[in-house]
Amino acid sequence: MPSMRQSYTVTVPEEPPAAAFPFLKQEMRRKGSMSGSMLVSTFVGLLINQAKNSKSAQGLVGLKNLGNTCFMNSILQCLSNTHSLRDYCLHNSHRRDLNNNSRTNTALMEEFAKLLQTMWTSSSSEAVSPSEFKTQIQRYAPRFVGYNQQDAQEFLRFLLDGLHNEVNRVTVRPRGSVEDFDHLQDEEKGKKMWNKYLEREDSKIVDVFVGQLKSSLTCSHCGFCSTVFDPFWDLSLPIAKGYGEVSLMDCMRLFTKEDVLDGDEKPTCYRCKARRRCTKKFTIQKFPKILVLHLKRFSEARRTSKLSTYVNFPMKDLDLREFASENSINAVYNLYAVSNHSGTTMGGHYTAFCRNPNSGEWYTFNDSRVTPMSSSQVRSSDAYVLFYELASSSRM
Repeated sequence: MPSMRQSYTVTVPEEPPAAAFPFLKQEMRRKGSMSGSMLVSTFVGLLINQAKNSKSAQGLVGLKNLGNTCFMNSILQCLSNTHSLRDYCLHNSHRRDLNNNSRTNTALMEEFAKLLQTMWTSSSSEAVSPSEFKTQIQRYAPRFVGYNQQDAQEFLRFLLDGLHNEVNRVTVRPRGSVEDFDHLQDEEKGKKMWNKYLEREDSKIVDVFVGQLKSSLTCSHCGFCSTVFDPFWDLSLPIAKGYGEVSLMDCMRLFTKEDVLDGDEKPTCYRCKARRRCTKKFTIQKFPKILVLHLKRFSEARRTSKLSTYVNFPMKDLDLREFASENSINAVYNLYAVSNHSGTTMGGHYTAFCRNPNSGEWYTFNDSRVTPMSSSQVRSSDAYVLFYELASSSRM
């Protein structure tokens, strides 16, 4: 296989981004009389050296497959390109949160941070082995012991939960007290419920990934509406039925559409004090900085069938305001990573497409191979887990 260097493209911006190359600033100050073309060729030289010597400082490092661990590698690459999480590890900020806690288990976060640091600072273009990290995730979640193909979204859930537990700022959880927020307006109730959640679960992981879902239950008999607010780490979207292709918005609408609870599912109405036919509807009360959308391609009962429907999702400006509980909410997202599943449930393979947070360019991460790709290739019927970043917190 040819080395990655051949497939490395260098684009020359109109003006060298001095922030990206601090040494250029001095260079330009010293040689005020330097001609433009000379500056550009020097800059290109610097860029090419930069690319050759530390292309991996750009985070373009593959991960070795340890035996069916492509599901893990795919998710790790998506998280490695989540810039707030990457910076948390690169700046060693996680150490503060680990040190503040007298807990014994910190190995998963330590290995995760170490792996990201290696991926972003190693001077060689060799693929990195995530075996130390695998040892720790297996300790945390024994289901990942061995070398069977696993589900990438389940892996993401377990990993984020494990990382969160180790850097949770709450060291002593308050005793569970039952408070009645039912008399409050929904917006106020949502805030109170969110603060109650933070009293127990408060970490960098929560800051980045967790949102709040509002579920409204309306009694068909007396019209009483009760609301429940729950934190969510990702949203699992049913795939809308359609011919050929469906849109991500169709899947979101299907996820939030009003459902009728009748028969065995009938809940007890708070006002009627009896089990009644009700309608239930989801809206999003609090949008997370990073929104993870999981397309339900596999049937939950038996993971034997897979929906390979092409879901058309926007790369930029995914506007989710129509699903917001409150109207003045900022809910526009840009895509920056996708975990893909190709093949069948029996013989499938995971890869990742990620937008590099430094350059804004897209790359394919296929275990140890990393190759540049065009943004027009990102959408495919293999897309399984989508990573979106709130536009206001995006640097691109």
